[in-house]
Amino acid sequence: MNRILTTIIVLLGLLSAGFAAEETPATKGVSKPNVIIFYVDDLGWQDLELNDLDDPCPYETPNVKRLAASGMNFTQGYAPAPTCSPSRAGIITGQHPAKLGLTHVHLGSMQNGAKSQRLVAPYLESHLDLDALTLADALKRNGYRTGHSGKWHVGLTASNYGFEVVDQDRGVHRGMEDRTKDFATADDKRYPLSEEKYPPFSDKFPDGISYPYDQVTESALSFMKESGEQPFFLNLCHWMVHWPVLTRNGELLEYYCDKLGQPFPPEPGDMTLPGQQNPYFAAMVTTVDWSLGRVVDFLERTDDPRHPGKKLIDTTYIFFTSDNGGAEVRGPEIISDNYPLKKGKKYAEEGGIRVPLVVAGPGIPAGSEFDGLVNQLDFFPTLLDLTNSSIDAEEREELSGLDISPVLHGRSASIVDAAGQERDHLFWHFPHNGDASMKSAIRSGDFKLYKRYATNDYELYRLYKDGDRHDLEERFDLAKKPEFRSLVERLAAQLDRSLQANRAELPYLNPYYAYRADDAVSIEGLRFDASSRKASLTARKSGPAIERAYVVFQGAPGAAKVKHRAVEGPALLFGMREAARVAPDGYSVSALVPEGVPAVGFILIDTNGYQTYSDIEAGR
Repeated sequence: MNRILTTIIVLLGLLSAGFAAEETPATKGVSKPNVIIFYVDDLGWQDLELNDLDDPCPYETPNVKRLAASGMNFTQGYAPAPTCSPSRAGIITGQHPAKLGLTHVHLGSMQNGAKSQRLVAPYLESHLDLDALTLADALKRNGYRTGHSGKWHVGLTASNYGFEVVDQDRGVHRGMEDRTKDFATADDKRYPLSEEKYPPFSDKFPDGISYPYDQVTESALSFMKESGEQPFFLNLCHWMVHWPVLTRNGELLEYYCDKLGQPFPPEPGDMTLPGQQNPYFAAMVTTVDWSLGRVVDFLERTDDPRHPGKKLIDTTYIFFTSDNGGAEVRGPEIISDNYPLKKGKKYAEEGGIRVPLVVAGPGIPAGSEFDGLVNQLDFFPTLLDLTNSSIDAEEREELSGLDISPVLHGRSASIVDAAGQERDHLFWHFPHNGDASMKSAIRSGDFKLYKRYATNDYELYRLYKDGDRHDLEERFDLAKKPEFRSLVERLAAQLDRSLQANRAELPYLNPYYAYRADDAVSIEGLRFDASSRKASLTARKSGPAIERAYVVFQGAPGAAKVKHRAVEGPALLFGMREAARVAPDGYSVSALVPEGVPAVGFILIDTNGYQTYSDIEAGR
């Protein structure tokens, strides 16, 4: 769909609503509307009956379709990153993952590179900066009750970042001993099957099927019920459809085995049929859709105590999306297929970052569609507008996204910044996952450019031509063609400006690379004096000098990591880094260590560009 058609759809939406879509929530009598972010893990752009291209998607998602029919579908919605943690950090702070210094999931890992890798990723701290303003902080300041249900995965717990009611349970998505038969039953103590029946329907299940109890969904429903007359912000984050690929819903699995022409129960072992033929994955997608249906049904039948005569569905915005593109394989198991998009999770290509995105709520024209570039980083400034909330000017300056509420309410056919300039690009930074995947990317108009760090060159693809699908598969690299040289130069310069403005940390050379051309720094001594709280390191002067260094605060060596529980005091520093002092000669480093931190490590960047980790040293 091209931009002209999108404009026509927006105008038709205005006309069909008698221009009611131009009214803001306040003028429609909805003060402080509720907000739900319904976040799915690893759900690909082609894993729904929504932006379905080429071969039809076999996974049934009636509730997502119903949500889209009541609101706006964004056909070119993007996650901030191709993996979980950076997207979650980006959406909750409104800041680009590069700016946050949180660009992948390996938080707090001081792991050396393999001998086969020329490049290594920068170090990622163990958790999101506690000083970062979150969406929960901002809305709580403005009178909202804040709740988080499900997956968090940016370090510490959601309660450390402005959420008052937190349940990080995995819900129904837990490993099971035998996925071919260990299904939930009606009297299951942890996952009892529902008495109510839900879609899908079939000759075998004409009344629908039962679903196992899901704590993620139930805690979300409880949070909304208990919010009473206070407006609420619910961050509902499913662990599905992430690995492990399984379901406790035997009837749903049987339904998909029948639909896909496979035996039930399935044979033990990996599912290896190509495309979208994994019945376990299909069951997970429909289970997430069922959860969305439970939430929407609750909103539709529940009166809003703050707005007499209205149901909660009339006063609530729902943002439905996924943290990154779909995961296609895990070892020999074929999970799903992002085609026609290229690659998937862990890649900056379209399959790794383009995601489903639907927004519904007060004033949004039903059945509308927008095909401009939208990023989940836009949620923060948009929700400030939709909820009539305010933050300090300095805090707003830190936001990386744009307010899309004029598009949502049909007042504009394009997304513009504060100066009225139309958005002209989005960018991503992913210096991870091995040499071939270490890329930054920029999308501008019909084109997408990649900066490849392993080879220090570029790729250019024309995804669309005048707004119509052209090379969505990213098959034809145009970077070396003379007629595109000026475009490559322009986009490369724009990408570099974006990376610099966001303080993006680039990959480093790997000191353990088997074929390295230069010497890397060689550590000679490491000491942490517990009484003076001084940690120091010396390097061999026959090697390159240290250009800059960081001290990483560590817990006691061998101590188990605490997950999903609130921590206090010095433990909040574990895995975090600070700049260390480098001596003028470049061969020694020192740092003062806060009380209560039992151990440290150092990260060294030398003059040849190598990143070297020291051992972990306990105080003595």
